[in-house]
Amino acid sequence: MLRFGTDGIRGVANTEVTPEIALALGRLAARHLAGSPWLLGRDTRRSGPMLLSALAAGLASEGRDVIDAGVIPTPGLAWLAAERRVPAAMISASHNPFRDNGIKLLGAGGTKLSVSDEQAIQDELAQGPPGSGAAGTVVGTISSDSGGLASYVDRLCTVAPGAGAFAGRVVVDCANGSASGVAPAVLERLGIEHSVISAAPDGTNINADCGSTHISALVSEVLSAGADLGVAFDGDADRMLAVDHAGRVVDGDQLIAMFATDLHARGRLEGEHVVVTVLSNLGLRLFLTARGVALIETAVGDRHVSDALEGGGFVLGGEQSGHIIFREHAATGDGVLTALKLFDLLARTGSSLAELADASMQRLPQVMINVPVRDRTRLEGASVVWSEVAAVESELGPTGRVVLRPSGTEPAVRVMVEGPTIAEVDRYAERLAAVVERELA
Repeated sequence: MLRFGTDGIRGVANTEVTPEIALALGRLAARHLAGSPWLLGRDTRRSGPMLLSALAAGLASEGRDVIDAGVIPTPGLAWLAAERRVPAAMISASHNPFRDNGIKLLGAGGTKLSVSDEQAIQDELAQGPPGSGAAGTVVGTISSDSGGLASYVDRLCTVAPGAGAFAGRVVVDCANGSASGVAPAVLERLGIEHSVISAAPDGTNINADCGSTHISALVSEVLSAGADLGVAFDGDADRMLAVDHAGRVVDGDQLIAMFATDLHARGRLEGEHVVVTVLSNLGLRLFLTARGVALIETAVGDRHVSDALEGGGFVLGGEQSGHIIFREHAATGDGVLTALKLFDLLARTGSSLAELADASMQRLPQVMINVPVRDRTRLEGASVVWSEVAAVESELGPTGRVVLRPSGTEPAVRVMVEGPTIAEVDRYAERLAAVVERELA
């Protein structure tokens, strides 16, 4: 049975995430969530129109009007929903390969659903296809809105006008995804010199050896073009990673360190706190703590980061993956906005990306191993595993740490170890992975 993970439901399109599932989900979403019309958007996957049509049919069958915003970044759809105070749904599997797809539901105003709402919908979905809903003239309408994407581009240019002062040359990797029609248009409007790769989606090439999850393509292009830096998005453009002029990757932790330092120096880091997840590098914690910036640590997932930001009134948070939230402008991560914030920072400081990254933090060696298991829910009660974790943590001491967690999207346990040297980290990670495999696989 499909379950809501950290980012909606996700699986193999037409096998796990089927039109029947989308139709049922549309019916149930209409019954549980107030608001109309519903805004629907998608990324560039071939299965997107199929699933969007089925979801729209489910919503309309319950009397809800539906507006199809077409191909749009997830943060763009969330912004439109917030502007119009309506619920929304995004058809995307984010950074996954094209064969996968998913459905992310957003409540009125573009916010993530509450856990209780997700659980109620999931419980009903598990009982089988819901019965018929509204009938006759109560059936909702389905229309399209091609102007939503243009409004989002206008908004990006408005919220980060200082980015236009950046005088360097940028290579942009759009992952053949939702950023393909947005990022180049924004940079063109702001007058930023740029070249573009992986911006020709064909339905099957989204995230294929490109984008933030396959950043070697961007590294090669930055080096061959002699560019000042490069930025890469994922399939639905809610993440952004950067590459400096020497081809070195600047990840989300480093970007957060740079943005936090800048906001703190200008007195704009509300509450003197930054929100990160348990997977953020220990080097980020050490760097910010030494500068008087406290960290709030959450579970993995932008929902948890967003909730902590909202609850504490803080302004900056994010993940190592490049999913960064500037709460002043958005309730979710926005890859294009993050890139513009970076250009603005570089223009104001007059520094290169390499200089800012070198000064921001020292990354400690970190290794992640995904261990396939039959039932990831057994991890919590696996006393032998946790005893071994305690032993490794004791041996590492304050110079390292261990994070074990069940995957939110696949039958696996993720083993993450940080420490002073790569040799130690590798050794401890392999040791823990072996225990997890023996006890749970």
